[in-house]
Amino acid sequence: MGTTGRKFKTLDVRPILAKGVEPFSQIRESINALQPGEVLSVIAPFLPSPLIEKLGSEGFESRVERQVGGGWTVHFWRDK
Repeated sequence: MGTTGRKFKTLDVRPILAKGVEPFSQIRESINALQPGEVLSVIAPFLPSPLIEKLGSEGFESRVERQVGGGWTVHFWRDK
């Protein structure tokens, strides 16, 4: 199904990282709160490859978008 027709929730981790805080706990909280049909869009200043691998191993699909002017948005969802 992919991301078509889904409800998107956004978590911008750039301000969290700017404070020197590891954002994984907030990402985990947001991922755990996803309902069927929802997508979490994580906005980061770099490609969060370890996060993509971690959530992929938990059954999440992802789609990566490079942002104009730098930065990345990664969409995470689960089809089942």
